[in-house]
Amino acid sequence: MENKYILAVDLGTSGPKTALISVYGEVVGSEFMDTPIILLPGGGAEQDPEGWWNAIMSTSKKLLSKGLVSPEDIVAVSVTTQWSGTVALDRDGNHLMNAIIWMDSRGAESVKEILKGLIKVEGYPLFKLMTWMKLTGGAPSQSGKDSLSHILWLKQNRPEIYRKTYKFLDPKDYINLRFTGKFAATYDSILLHWVTDNRDASHVVYNDKLLKMAGIEREKLPDLIQAMDILGPLKKEIADQLGLKPGTPVIGGTPDVPSAGVGSGAVRDYEGHLYIGTSSWLSAHVPFKKTDIAHNFGSFPSPIPGRYLILTEQECAGKCLTWLRDNFLYHKDELMMEEKAPDIFKVLDKIVARAPVGANNVIFTPWLYGERSPVDDCHIRASLFNLSLENNRSDILRAVFEGIAFNTKWLLEPVEKFMGRPFDHINFIGGGANSDVWSQIMSDVLDRKIRQVKDPIYSNARGAAFLASMALKYITLEDIPQYIKIKAEYAPNPDNRKIYDQVFAEFLNHYKTQKKACARMNKQAPGVCALPT
Repeated sequence: MENKYILAVDLGTSGPKTALISVYGEVVGSEFMDTPIILLPGGGAEQDPEGWWNAIMSTSKKLLSKGLVSPEDIVAVSVTTQWSGTVALDRDGNHLMNAIIWMDSRGAESVKEILKGLIKVEGYPLFKLMTWMKLTGGAPSQSGKDSLSHILWLKQNRPEIYRKTYKFLDPKDYINLRFTGKFAATYDSILLHWVTDNRDASHVVYNDKLLKMAGIEREKLPDLIQAMDILGPLKKEIADQLGLKPGTPVIGGTPDVPSAGVGSGAVRDYEGHLYIGTSSWLSAHVPFKKTDIAHNFGSFPSPIPGRYLILTEQECAGKCLTWLRDNFLYHKDELMMEEKAPDIFKVLDKIVARAPVGANNVIFTPWLYGERSPVDDCHIRASLFNLSLENNRSDILRAVFEGIAFNTKWLLEPVEKFMGRPFDHINFIGGGANSDVWSQIMSDVLDRKIRQVKDPIYSNARGAAFLASMALKYITLEDIPQYIKIKAEYAPNPDNRKIYDQVFAEFLNHYKTQKKACARMNKQAPGVCALPT
C-alpha cells in the first residue's frame, strides 16, 4: 500500500472543506472555512468567486502546514463543488460579477422566452421537449435555477456582462481554472446548460440544435473533458504558495452530486445511496440513459466514464433541522441557552429516540421551499399536521425526522421502478447519516437495509479523491467498495411496518389536499424555487 494522497477540495454552498485523502479513501485531515451568501430581491443568490478562492487557499495552506503528509506524496489535486452555478469570466479569467449560485431563481422569467410554443406539455413546447429529452435526457427547469437560466437572465437583464463574457463556467470549473489557468468543463458539470448530446456517456458533445434552442453562443462555453481526465498541471505560483510539487496534476473533477455517487461506495449498477444534507437525494448508477418525466428525474452522464447516474433531488432535508434549531429551539433572541449543547444534533437524536414510532400521529411535511422530486412543485409548503394538546416536543422532533424519511419513501418507488428492481441495500451519506436514530427510521420507513457509511460528511471529497486515484491508476473502479467503511447496518423492524405504512398514506393524502391551497397562497411569492441559507 503506497502512502500517496490527494488534495481534495469540496466547495459547498457554506464554504470549502479541504481534505487530504489517501488514494485508498482514508481521510487524514481537513479544514473548513465559511463563505457568505448574498441574497437579493426576486430570488437572487450570489457568492463572491474571489471569496471562494481565498477560502480554498487559506484552508489548503492551513491543512498542508500541519505536516500530516510529505508534499512529495501528494500526487494530485481534485475538486468537487456545489453545482448549477454560473461564473462570468473575461478572457484573462477575471470574474465580471459575483457568481450566480444554484439557489438563484431570477432566471425563471427569462427561461420562459425559450419555452414559447403553441402545443405545450407541462409548460414545455412539444417539439423542443422531445428534442431535449432525446439528446440530453432532461429539459431546462422552469424554476430558473439551472445554469442555462442564469445565463439567459444575464443576457436579458445584464447585457453588458453577457457581451463581455469570454466563458461561463460552473463553480467547479472556475476553481480548476484558478488552479491550472485552463478553461474547461466536464461531461457532468456542463449538463445543466442543456446544450449537450448525452446519448453516449463516453463522448458528450455540444449540439448545434440545442445551442440554437437555448439561444447561447458556443464560443461562450468551455471545451469538454471527462471527469477523470488530467486537466493540466498545477500552476507554478500556486504550487509554490502551497508547497506542492511543480507539475502536480489537477483532475477534471465533478460537481457534488456525482462525486457523492462515487464517494458513497455505491458504484456498481443498481446499488443505491441516500444523501441527507441541506437537501437530499436517492440515487444509483444504471447502464442506460432514460428520463422519468412524471417524477422529474432521469439518468445522466456519471463522472465514471461510460456510465449513467440517476439524478434526483428533494429540496429540504437537513435544512428542516437547522431551520427548527435556529428559529425555534435556539433562536438568537431567546434566553434558552441553558439547553444549548456543543452538538445540538446529538441532543435532538436523544429526544427523538424517546418518542414513539409514528410520533403519536403528528406528521411533518418537509416542503419548506417547494419540492423537486417526485413532484416539481415550487408552491407547496411544509406543515405540522394533526397536532393536539397531548403532543410534546419529542413528538414534533420525531415527526420532522420521520417526515423527511416519508419524503424519501415517496421517491423510492419511482426510482426502483425506473431501475426495474428494488434496492438490496442503500448506503447512507451526508450529515444526516451521522444520526443512528435517523438511520433506523430510514430503514423502517423505506423497508430497506440501510448501511451507515463511516465519516459520511467526507463522501463528496472522498469521491473526488477516488476519481483522481483511478485517473492515476492507483485503484480501479472495482476496488472502491472495499475502501468504504461501514459504521453500522440497520434492518427494518417489522413491528413498525403497520404504523409507518398508515402514516405514510396520510402523508401522501396531505400533499393531495394541500397542493391547490399552497399554489393559490404562494403563486406571487418571489423566488419560490430558491432555497434560503
